[in-house]
Amino acid sequence: MDKRRWVGLAVVPLLGGASLVGPVAPAVAAAPEPAARAATAPGNELYVSSQGCTSGADGSEWAPYCTISAAAAVVQPGQTVLVQPGEYPESVDLTRSGAEGAPITFRAVNTLSGPINVGNLGATVVGSVFRIANVHDVVVEGFHVVGTTGATPVVVDTSTRVTINDIATRASGASAAVHVTGSSRAITISRSWLNGSGTPAIRIDADVSGSKVVGNQLYMGGLLAAGADTVVTNNTVITNCVRGIDATATSTGLSIQNNIVRTSPFHGACKTPQDAIAIAVGASAASGAVADYNLIDPISGGPSYHWAGTAYPDLASFRAATGQGGHDLAADPLIGASQSGPRAFLPADPASPAVDSANAAAPGVPGTDMFGNPHSDNPAVANTGTGNGFHDRGAIEVQGPLKDGQYDLRHKAGDDSFAVTATGIPQYTWPVDGEGGTIAYQFDGARYPRTTTASTVAHSFGSAGRNCVSISISYDGFRRTDPKRGSRCTRVGARYTPSAPTRVLDTRAAVGIATTTPVPANGEVVVAIPAVGGVSAADISAVVLNLTVTAPTAAGFIGTRPEGGVVTTSSVNFVANETVPNLVTTSVRGGVVRLVNRSGGTVHLIADLQGVYSRHGSSGFMPLDPARVLDTRTGAGTPLAANGERRLDLSGKLPADATAAVVNVTVTGPTTAGVLTVYPDGSPVPLASNLNFVARQTIPNLVTVPVVAGKVMIRNVSSGTTHVIVDLAGYYGSVASGANQTYVPSEARIADSRVNAGWIKVYDGPFNPFAKGSVAVFGESWCGQECPPVTAAALNLTVTAPTAGGVLTAYPSGVATPSASNVNFVAGETASNLAVVRVGDGYVDAFNNSSGQTHVVVDQSGYFFAPVF
Repeated sequence: MDKRRWVGLAVVPLLGGASLVGPVAPAVAAAPEPAARAATAPGNELYVSSQGCTSGADGSEWAPYCTISAAAAVVQPGQTVLVQPGEYPESVDLTRSGAEGAPITFRAVNTLSGPINVGNLGATVVGSVFRIANVHDVVVEGFHVVGTTGATPVVVDTSTRVTINDIATRASGASAAVHVTGSSRAITISRSWLNGSGTPAIRIDADVSGSKVVGNQLYMGGLLAAGADTVVTNNTVITNCVRGIDATATSTGLSIQNNIVRTSPFHGACKTPQDAIAIAVGASAASGAVADYNLIDPISGGPSYHWAGTAYPDLASFRAATGQGGHDLAADPLIGASQSGPRAFLPADPASPAVDSANAAAPGVPGTDMFGNPHSDNPAVANTGTGNGFHDRGAIEVQGPLKDGQYDLRHKAGDDSFAVTATGIPQYTWPVDGEGGTIAYQFDGARYPRTTTASTVAHSFGSAGRNCVSISISYDGFRRTDPKRGSRCTRVGARYTPSAPTRVLDTRAAVGIATTTPVPANGEVVVAIPAVGGVSAADISAVVLNLTVTAPTAAGFIGTRPEGGVVTTSSVNFVANETVPNLVTTSVRGGVVRLVNRSGGTVHLIADLQGVYSRHGSSGFMPLDPARVLDTRTGAGTPLAANGERRLDLSGKLPADATAAVVNVTVTGPTTAGVLTVYPDGSPVPLASNLNFVARQTIPNLVTVPVVAGKVMIRNVSSGTTHVIVDLAGYYGSVASGANQTYVPSEARIADSRVNAGWIKVYDGPFNPFAKGSVAVFGESWCGQECPPVTAAALNLTVTAPTAGGVLTAYPSGVATPSASNVNFVAGETASNLAVVRVGDGYVDAFNNSSGQTHVVVDQSGYFFAPVF
């Protein structure tokens, strides 16, 4: 029968009270923590949200500013201000400059969740909305700017290298929608919807130079350009029987190419056609000017050109007189009706003569159109343009039928193991000459989506485990059309940083706490975890502790719990007056671990830090099939002498750059009570211990110990001799050494034979003599085939109510039972031990190497997997 069917049959949804081995419960996960916040945005981003801000804002993702002006007051060169959807009734004075190559950017994060409206909302603003004066290297993009009657919505004054991109606004009784004045230089106005309402949509004054007007749609108002060296390329201009592009003043060095101009908005002749001039260039501007590849709609009856003081009613006469406009067209551009909304636009028609007929080499020609799409080759239209032949005239490049995108999520190489790269690639039906589209990435744990034209973005998740990204691809810049959507998930895990054994808690000696009082019945101790090896306490995801219970007055167990959660697993099981150690791997929240005494008596606790897991850990993990590397009972072996030590050389088993080894260490046949300590070769003997034993006892414990040149030391701290058995389970090291696996804390009881939960075997109840069972390692509730598979697990194995002595061995499902052991037990005893076990096809097998029956409980601390780059 399929194993997964057995799992389903085995789960019994019962709850039980405290016992020696903790709660009797089905194979379910612990109650989840509140979703961890994603790692804070890079230092080059500030956030603004009128709907999500609070007092004490600092501009971070979780404490955004309430206003754009607040961010504008502190933004630095190279930073981007990300303004989220909402209403911003303010005028914004931009007085801080960026640097060349590192501009200050104010970006509206447009999605279909709502526009970003800025300005006169409810008669709250007097004057211009965006005032950009005496600055350089500033970008403003994506906003719907609501102006005040009689005031120009956007003004650029005496500034350099300023870009106004993808905005939407209208001039209500003002001189223009966008006005560039003063001695401004290198100003770019691009991809915007600008409604002139009967006045010029854009006004560029005579003392301005080097302006670029590229890829805009100017509606009910044209361009009035008087400055020098103005480039006017790939715009769509619609006016109401007035001039479309007007450069009649002092403009010099002028280039007007690839534009669509129609001076009648209603597809009819104008009453005063002499005013409806498509393109006007004054006498001083005509010298050195270039006008070509423009598409002029003759419907208004007005002159196609007014050049150096002469009106030309048609293109033929204009060409004959000036030699200009050799590739101009006079035809209906087939522009659709205005698509209303805060960010309106005029759609293009695939049959338009503008299609595949533009000059690809025109100055300022954009790589993508008003929507952010690349140039697209309509297969039904002959290519008559220059270059690749299929650039369109006007602001919008006609595209074929929309297709779904390609989506991916992969781990990102580097020192942050939570880092990923997400990919959303727009797919175009027709051949294109580059990437395009607008992509919104919503990462788990992130408060806001990240909207960009980049098909691949980097991100760092806030917590280990399954994490997903929802990707939306828009082919119209999130204006109207529903985007294509996809989602991808993966696992991210923490890497390990080993530590020399360090005592962080001893309730007997007031180490880690303020008193020497034992932990009371059902009481808890909060253990602060310090920074380790450059990993800050706040950055730690999980910790490895050697936890020792001593002087308990009643039987019970020690469990851990997250902040606000409950104990669902057991870590150390004990009876009265017993000293018991166990290695514990548990999640860390807020830099602390909570240890709970689930017994009816008091108990002292000792915790020795072995290492930590974090996003910036130094070592990955490599699980190994259990292998015995030391047994002092065999061959010519001798027991460890009283207060003696032995060097264990693992260099033949581990790669040269291994940083730590995971070994199951068993003491057997001790002649007196004592402790066993395992520590790095060449280091002083630490205060910490790994195993506590009494005479004639057999007791195991998992140990994670740093290695030096592959070697560790084992010290018998007792007045008698003892035999020692060591089984190698895995190692930590570099990716190059094969240690490429990372760790996810995932605490759950996954099997309990007492309630027939989790175990896969052909009978209910306890394990029979010399029998095995299988258990499925718990991952997330869903991750899908796109997630890397689980490769190993940290499992606390508990044997309870055995009828005869023996050992329990856990190993990968599907392989032969190894000679190694994990839990040694005697009749009637409850014993537990942590094991790190390689997973076989999602399962771990357990073998009861005993002549008697026994119940077996498995509590999972976490799992490992290999990231996919």
